[in-house]
Amino acid sequence: MLKLFLISKEEAFHICDKSQYQESTLGEKFKLRFRYLWCSTTRVYVNRNCKLTKTLKSSNLECLEHNERKLMEDRLNEQLKNQM
Repeated sequence: MLKLFLISKEEAFHICDKSQYQESTLGEKFKLRFRYLWCSTTRVYVNRNCKLTKTLKSSNLECLEHNERKLMEDRLNEQLKNQM
């Protein structure tokens, strides 16, 4: 029965990353919380991941649209061709 809840550190990290995007199942979340109780490495990873997520959500980052990015890439490639 206990083996059902024991997961590797890498699997815990993967579940943590999935939880960040609401892609983890209830069972995975339970396994992660169980490992969180006794593994200091997992605790550090989960806490850093939560802090990073909160920081990114509150930063109000603005990204380029696909067409703007493509235009910049084309201009850069054109300038590189002209230099050669």
